[in-house]
Amino acid sequence: MSQNPPVNPNKLLVVVTSLPDMVAAKELARALVEARLAACVQLVDGMQSVYRWEGNVCEDHEVLLSAKTTESKWPEITKYIQEHHPYDLPEILAFSPEQYAQQYGKWVQAEVNSKV
Repeated sequence: MSQNPPVNPNKLLVVVTSLPDMVAAKELARALVEARLAACVQLVDGMQSVYRWEGNVCEDHEVLLSAKTTESKWPEITKYIQEHHPYDLPEILAFSPEQYAQQYGKWVQAEVNSKV
């Protein structure tokens, strides 16, 4: 039985999901920043996805969303994306950078932890 390692509240995460168009991506990006679940969200248009869904191979144009946050926000950001995403089963992945500029990391932590 595997156990999750303890949460490091200051550890940075890059949370990734894909959306069907720029309108949906901008709406979700803005909501994540306004709710202080992410300090910054970047959107990359023009991504092509090939995947199998319900027995069919599909090809779609999508927008990649990349949100910068901390490990302590993972449960909240995951829940928010699941509840507000237009897909039945959204991709929600998190990556933790091994290294990053210390000043940038402090800014991300301050933004997602601010009460103002």
